[in-house]
Amino acid sequence: MGFHEVRFPANLSFGSVGGPERRTEIVTLANGFEERNSPWAHARRRYDAGVSMRSLDDVETLIAFFEARQGQLNGFRWKDWADYKSGISSKAVGFEDQVIAYGDGKTMDFQVCKTYRSGEQSYTRPITKLVLGTVLVGIQHDIQAESINYTVDINTGIISFVVPPDEGVEIFAGFEFDVPVRFDTDRIQTSVASFQAGDVPSVPIVEVRV
Repeated sequence: MGFHEVRFPANLSFGSVGGPERRTEIVTLANGFEERNSPWAHARRRYDAGVSMRSLDDVETLIAFFEARQGQLNGFRWKDWADYKSGISSKAVGFEDQVIAYGDGKTMDFQVCKTYRSGEQSYTRPITKLVLGTVLVGIQHDIQAESINYTVDINTGIISFVVPPDEGVEIFAGFEFDVPVRFDTDRIQTSVASFQAGDVPSVPIVEVRV
C-alpha cells in the first residue's frame, strides 16, 4: 500500500465529523443471553471532511489533495482535532504524559502508544505517525535529550535509545500525532452554490493499518 507522509490540510479537517469505530459480533442465544466477540484488537477511525468545507478555495484545495493521492490509492496523515495529543487537549505536551514501556536492560527500541482509561478498564493504542518537533521522552521521571539519549522515527512511532533502559524503569513519552488514513471513495462530487462558496456533501476518510 502506498503512503504519502503528508498531512491533509489541518484547517480543512477542523470541523470534520468522525471518531473511532469498533466491530463487535453478537450472537443471541436461545435463552436470551448474548455472546459477544470482537475480531479487531484496535478501533478503526472514520471521518467526513465534507462538512468542514467553507469556501470554493477549500474545495479547490481538497481536489488538489485528492488528485495528488490518486483517490484511494495512497494513504496520508490526518489530524483528529478531538484526539491528537498524548495528554488532555487543554494542556501542553509533557514528557510524562504516557508510560509507553518498562525497560529490561536489553531492549533499545520502543513503540509509542497512548492508553485510554475509564474506571478499572484501559485500552492501549499504538501510535505510528508522530508530529515532528513535538516528541518528548523521559526515563524514570528524568527527561532525555533527543539525538544524545535517543532518536525517534516520526513515521513509525519507534523510539530508539542509545543505551538500553535499565530493567524495571518506566519509559515516558509525550507527543502530538496524526492518524494514518486514506480517502474512502474514488469520486469527489462538488456543487458550487455560488462564485464565492462551494459545497462538498461527503468526503469519507478511513483509517488504515500501517
